[in-house]
Amino acid sequence: MTLLDGKIRILYNKLHNCPQESSFSRQGTSLTLPCRSLKTTQGYRAMPTTKFWFLFVFLLSAFSMAFAEESFHGKYFSGRGDIDYIRTLDTAYRMYRPDPELMNISMLYIPDWNGFVEGPTWDAWWIQNSYGTSLCQLPFLQEPYVTFLNNSNDLWYQMMGDGKRKSAHDWVGPDGCLCDAAQPDRAYYKQGDGWIDIHDWGMEFTAAGSILQAESLLISRDDKAIRHYLPMIERSLNFIESRRDPKTNLFLAGPAGNLLAPSYAGWRKEDGTFEQAYLTGLSISYIGALDRFIELQKMVGDDEKVERFTKRRDLAKQGLPQLTTEEGYFIKSLDPDGTRHGVFGAEKHGYFEAVCNHDAVALRVVDDEQAKKIYEKIRLIPGLRPYDLIITNYPELDDMYLTPSDWLWQFGTWVNGGHWTTCEARMILAYFRVGAYDDALRSMKKIEALAKSFRMDNPLVDFGNAPYQPSLPINCTYDAWGAPAALIRGLFEYLYREDHLVIIPHIPSGITQLEQNIPIRFGEKKIYISTSGTGTVSDVVLNGDRWTAHDEKTVTLPFDSLPKVVRLHIIMQGGSDNIPEMQTGEKPGILPAKDDPFWDVAAIFNDFVPDSPFPPELQQLHKLGEFLQRMNRQGLGESYEARHAELIVDYISAIRERHKLLKNGTLAPLAGESQKAANQLYFSTMVKLVQGLTDDL
Repeated sequence: MTLLDGKIRILYNKLHNCPQESSFSRQGTSLTLPCRSLKTTQGYRAMPTTKFWFLFVFLLSAFSMAFAEESFHGKYFSGRGDIDYIRTLDTAYRMYRPDPELMNISMLYIPDWNGFVEGPTWDAWWIQNSYGTSLCQLPFLQEPYVTFLNNSNDLWYQMMGDGKRKSAHDWVGPDGCLCDAAQPDRAYYKQGDGWIDIHDWGMEFTAAGSILQAESLLISRDDKAIRHYLPMIERSLNFIESRRDPKTNLFLAGPAGNLLAPSYAGWRKEDGTFEQAYLTGLSISYIGALDRFIELQKMVGDDEKVERFTKRRDLAKQGLPQLTTEEGYFIKSLDPDGTRHGVFGAEKHGYFEAVCNHDAVALRVVDDEQAKKIYEKIRLIPGLRPYDLIITNYPELDDMYLTPSDWLWQFGTWVNGGHWTTCEARMILAYFRVGAYDDALRSMKKIEALAKSFRMDNPLVDFGNAPYQPSLPINCTYDAWGAPAALIRGLFEYLYREDHLVIIPHIPSGITQLEQNIPIRFGEKKIYISTSGTGTVSDVVLNGDRWTAHDEKTVTLPFDSLPKVVRLHIIMQGGSDNIPEMQTGEKPGILPAKDDPFWDVAAIFNDFVPDSPFPPELQQLHKLGEFLQRMNRQGLGESYEARHAELIVDYISAIRERHKLLKNGTLAPLAGESQKAANQLYFSTMVKLVQGLTDDL
């Protein structure tokens, strides 16, 4: 029962002199109020009917207005309760479709490899930058984005180290080594910025890339892809395993061997040289990769490898206490001589390292008790989130291999106290796990503001308060989508296993009903989720039938037991089993006729991008509509090619709506050259998408 329900019941009982235990039920907006049927011989005096109904209808109307304000009906998320939160969730997914107001992730499309790119000024594909964003969006990513991401990630494996191939800087990556960044013809097997001559191989890059590839395979359950990538992931894990110290079960890495390189210098010896030290992040990321690799080996039925890699994982976990403080959080690294880096408040190396800590929570490397201890430590250090976004460390690092004399290395700018939204993504997952929902909301709102102002830059300098490249009219980087992706994944977490999916609801306490109108992927199956009530799980309904495979915290969905399309309704305390109507998008929309003015965007182009020739790629857009209609008629509407064409059609709609909103003043223009650059980005993205689809076909 909501707070409003209680107020209406109290009002009714007082008006009718009913006993306090008298109750009512509500379904939708209809009310059943049984008290008037009570006999007056029971001692309750009834109010005169006319007077009662006049007063009751007036007050009920007031409460109905308040009730209406508690509801939000968005295109992707709807619900009741905390409408600000629900609206922000809807905004998060709006950033995944062409939108007249917000930047969207397809603006990072590049036809060169038919995939995503880090950004217009960063023409490669980085593991560290994409890690948090990709990890969080994988469950809900749909075509053509699935293909785009697969093609981008495959660059790392096409250029994977084999002990023979020479690539950027003439580096020859060891067998199994992934990279900092890759392009179709080159890879950087070490962090490519800083004092690169002393850099170690990309140790934690390799672990994070393995996590992403294994997670993608667990979600897709594509047998061909699993057979292709599984041996390569194994080579990467063997490469990391070669750094295990059998005495400590910790892993050695040299300078810049960490994920957020080159903030880590390894072990600085008295003679000024740098050697390997025990890197906490490498242990944590390696465990996360092993967790997923083991599930894949179970899937293919290799019991010997399941046993072998499970032993590796368990031994790696046994080493973690050496990297843990008495308060329960992790240090950054441990030198072989026993020096600890990242003990907050210590006289030397007394900073708190955020990255390995939020990753340990997000990846479930630690149990619930330790997760709460880590979060509590973060909460008690305001300097870690001066602008609601997590920075890499606080206070500044005193153990880098270079003194922070220039701007890039100074505290608050880059890898020494700057903000990376790829890290924020994992921080948000940690927030949801420990119930810190307001922290996640504040984070997303900061990024939402950047999406509206077309300043989706990374890193964010000034401790997360300003773009890295302010001289550009607009900014767009893949990292920045980590926040919206994590806000969506955090709701249900999604733990993919060998033969089942575990859903863990993390619904903010103010939301009493939620409909997630976007499908979650599990193989070829689609799962639409709604919730009712708050707190722990009390009941579950799957496609109209009671589902018993749940407890108070989790819902388990065995793959083989699921139909192709699943409507999952999770009932929590005080919730209802009335399943809300959801717009699941299973039926294709109706497209305009080929001679409809909808397809002609030349006039808008001339208005948006004056003095520029109209792109020839956009002159016959109606043919895309014809192609899409044929695909739908043949039952291929969900194929990659159809979804790619549909994305272009959605751009036409978004451009038309943006033009209208700007003309009527509903959408305020951006300042200076930013407005023209933002408008142009819609068209340049559409041109690239047409080029990519044409090349593919």
